[in-house]
Amino acid sequence: MYHRLQNLGHEVCNCVRWKSQFYQSERDPTVPPSNDDNYWCALTQRILGPDGQLVGLDSCKPDRTCFKEAF
Repeated sequence: MYHRLQNLGHEVCNCVRWKSQFYQSERDPTVPPSNDDNYWCALTQRILGPDGQLVGLDSCKPDRTCFKEAF
């Protein structure tokens, strides 16, 4: 997943969360990726950020009013 963050071309808000962020496992090349991109905001605990917009890697970038920079 982290390789996807590097290829976005912009910084992602520090409050974006996703399921695979909380467990470590090796990718199994025999299992096709699910492309199940389920994200939520750590501030609201919902799929919408504090600004009412959808949370996602493409949308949670520096131009949003609720953007939090990584430490």
